[in-house]
Amino acid sequence: MYLQREIENDVLQGAANFPVVTVTGPRQSGKTTMLKKIFPRKKYTSLENPDNYELATSDPRNFLESNKSGVILDEIQRVPQLLSYIQEIVDEQNVPGQFILTGSQQFNLLSSITQSLAGRTALYKLFPFSFKELGNLNEADINQSICKGFYPRVWDINLLPAKVYADYIETYIERDLRQLINIKELDKFRTFLRLCAGRTGQIFIASHLANEIGVSVHTINSWVSILETSFIIFKLNPFYTNINKRLIKSYKIYFYDTGLASTLLRIQNPDQLDFHPLRGALFENLVIAEVIKSQNNRCFMDNFFFYRDSNQNEVDLLLDNVISYDVIEIKSSETFNKSLVKGLNYFRQLFPEKTKNSILCYTGKNEMNYLEHKLINYKNISELIRQF
Repeated sequence: MYLQREIENDVLQGAANFPVVTVTGPRQSGKTTMLKKIFPRKKYTSLENPDNYELATSDPRNFLESNKSGVILDEIQRVPQLLSYIQEIVDEQNVPGQFILTGSQQFNLLSSITQSLAGRTALYKLFPFSFKELGNLNEADINQSICKGFYPRVWDINLLPAKVYADYIETYIERDLRQLINIKELDKFRTFLRLCAGRTGQIFIASHLANEIGVSVHTINSWVSILETSFIIFKLNPFYTNINKRLIKSYKIYFYDTGLASTLLRIQNPDQLDFHPLRGALFENLVIAEVIKSQNNRCFMDNFFFYRDSNQNEVDLLLDNVISYDVIEIKSSETFNKSLVKGLNYFRQLFPEKTKNSILCYTGKNEMNYLEHKLINYKNISELIRQF
């Protein structure tokens, strides 16, 4: 069964206005399935097919000549030199929606696009399913949601999520990372991945991981960049009114998908989460990833931070709207008590005029207003964000 993706109309609009449309995102997030669905008349060509790859690399002009009537080119990062030839064609013909490109790595792809297709392509990201996209299918409890994750393949086939994600990790390491990392360091990188999962929602200190793994801080920072560009993790920077400080202070890391993070933590089934020390962190990760996906699907720019001061006063997520702030505190508790909004109270006192919305996102079913705050169940967070 095909589930409609939120960015479909935006992608179609991009294809009506630009000669090239580029859709990036994690491997297996549904890019190919979506594009085949919304562009049913376009030829599909995967550059991971050995024959297509050989032709594209050995004779790019002839390869594109046979596809210039309109094509979906999958995994364009495999043959980035094609982008210069695509530029020539679209500059000459200027046909809207002529080339539809996908890529699962930003590492080299975005720099190549910037050089060759600036002003010629509409850019989009497709992440795993959001709550809205799953609709009524997503009736699982919180532990199940965390473990199952949101990759389409987990929802399409009757396999254990832990098996799907274990295969995903090995495929990612074998297919993608061998091109980027010294093969002798792959075992250390596997350790690094697991340690990152154990630090989700925490201040990330590269030197600590460097000491644990036995590599340099430079290597850790390089590996973080690789995880970012391949859409495994994202950073959340601290909020400061001084914008320059946001760029130099320590950040937190989160996974785009909690199913992947759970597998890295060797969590095999939802019941194991009941007393797991990272249950709260994984729930926080799930909610923040949902907000990120929701904003991305609306083509809104990233404006997310966390707030923490020297006295450990903290708010989990802050949306900086320039003229106002929206703040979200995330708790895995099902029962409300006033201590859960301590951080929200503090932030409102600190920025009384600029704080527009303050939200407690929790697992409880009772949605209401408390003082100046909104209490909301986690499954409704993206719908609430849309009202801001």
